[in-house]
Amino acid sequence: MPDFDSADDNATASTLISVDAGCASIAGRKPVNEDAVQVSIPEAEYALTTKGVCLIIADGVSSAEAGQEASQYSVRTFVEEYYRTPDTWSVKHAGQKTLSSINLNLFKKSHAFTHQEKGFLCTFSGLVIKSRTLHFFHAGDSRVYRFRQGELAQLSRDHTVNIGAGKSILSRAVGMDNDLRVDYGKAPIEEGDILLLTTDGIHDFLTSDELVGVLASDENAQSLCDTLVARAKAANSDDNISCAIAIVQHLPHESRDDFNTKLTRLPFPPHLEPGMKLDGYRVEQELFASSRSQVYLVTDLDTDQQLVMKTPSMNYVDDIHYIDRFIQEEWIGKRIDSEHVVKIIQQNRPRSCLYYLMEYVPGVSLERWMKNNPLPAPKLAIGLVKQIASALQAFHGMDTIHQDLKPANILVDDSMHIKVIDFGSVFVAGIAEVFIPIEHIGALGTATYSDPYYLQGKNTGIQGDIYALATITYELFTGGLPYGEKIQDCVNSRDFDKLRYHNANRHNPIIPLWFDRALEKGVTLDETYRYRSLQDFLQDITHPNPGFLQDDPQVDNSRSYFFWQIMSAFWVLMLVLVVFLFSNSG
Repeated sequence: MPDFDSADDNATASTLISVDAGCASIAGRKPVNEDAVQVSIPEAEYALTTKGVCLIIADGVSSAEAGQEASQYSVRTFVEEYYRTPDTWSVKHAGQKTLSSINLNLFKKSHAFTHQEKGFLCTFSGLVIKSRTLHFFHAGDSRVYRFRQGELAQLSRDHTVNIGAGKSILSRAVGMDNDLRVDYGKAPIEEGDILLLTTDGIHDFLTSDELVGVLASDENAQSLCDTLVARAKAANSDDNISCAIAIVQHLPHESRDDFNTKLTRLPFPPHLEPGMKLDGYRVEQELFASSRSQVYLVTDLDTDQQLVMKTPSMNYVDDIHYIDRFIQEEWIGKRIDSEHVVKIIQQNRPRSCLYYLMEYVPGVSLERWMKNNPLPAPKLAIGLVKQIASALQAFHGMDTIHQDLKPANILVDDSMHIKVIDFGSVFVAGIAEVFIPIEHIGALGTATYSDPYYLQGKNTGIQGDIYALATITYELFTGGLPYGEKIQDCVNSRDFDKLRYHNANRHNPIIPLWFDRALEKGVTLDETYRYRSLQDFLQDITHPNPGFLQDDPQVDNSRSYFFWQIMSAFWVLMLVLVVFLFSNSG
């Protein structure tokens, strides 16, 4: 039986980076500490090798009134999101895309408080130590230094503008604009190097010579941080005082077959058969196969845990855009945390081929479930809809749109618990150029459930996912589609203009008018009238909206006209009957 196990699984301390790191932060003379600082050294060897060590520092802009929230969010989120990025991404690519997402989120928060003059702004300096190289990302006036053999070098530059009278203002900060211009740099490092991050509460009050005097002492990283903070406080620093330090103790040996190069050139795995082994996973069966990918049920031979492995199709082995999108699916999945979204499994072993792992969810697709359970009880159907909406809220909370929500991408287990799967069409706000990198023939979504605007090249954001959810809700309650099967043949706006909504109670007469009108609003082809939030849609399908109980001239008038026709005919018949009886009695 073929075995594709990787032989390179004997990582030793000599191949790993080792640093002594520490950090310190105090409010100083200020009542609130708006600085944030964090050091992250992965325990797992694989993460330490593929991602490295992170040191992050941020200084909230006090005049923005939400500087503390901004700095804490930026530091915490960068560390979380950076380690979730694909192993195949370079440090530069991963850091810049992570920061772009953070920046957009803060910018949107600032605009949500426009009338209250509450802005979410902070400086940011991040350092990643990977292999034998340091990488830094910088915006604002916090600083990045390297201390080597008695020489202190400032690697970052201050983003400030002198406005006279000895005063300056920030010209760049995270959250200041919807498009963040971040400085990126990298430099080789040596064993014994000391890397230092500071906010202006330190470097505005301690000279370079004073910094050198502290760093040259034979102390560990945490002691150096504590000493710098104490010295700045003694120097009458009137700002928050923060720093982070990493002392490089050991660096991995350089290799002619660099690990990062191997990652970015992973081959496609061959078609896998039951019994084959790949990187410590045994293939049990093929669950799904298409022209674009294959999905297998596998067993982790170390833990005996069953997982799902997704592999790229050999049809796209030379398509770099397809490869990029496949790699990003894993990252997108790692960012979404919900009990109703399938979880991506963190890799702890080197990969010899391109694939990623997901949790195994026993069950069937909602598509098959609906065929086996036509017109389920309303309470059961609403319960499924609420779970799907919860999954979408997890996506939207990360500024992410699923864009291909359909019954085939939703799993239902025996307990009626659902999981949304498939991240192949996802759109992430702020970094859209990554996720739609090429012109696609047709759209990524599925015509039956995808927003017609999206299928015509326009992204309607959350409204597109609401359209898909409303369509699925319609199908659960009726067994049909809101515009019938013809929607699958539509290719342009003229085709969509010919479509007419099919009232849900034509398929299922027990559906009340208010529920049908909520569905119609959810799938309307005019986005200006469509729901703008999932909460509003859920409210209207679970509680009668009084506005939907009023007469609709386009619907109810025709029914009223029909009613009066019947009544008129009835009275004519009664009149004829009376005349007949009267004439007979005479």
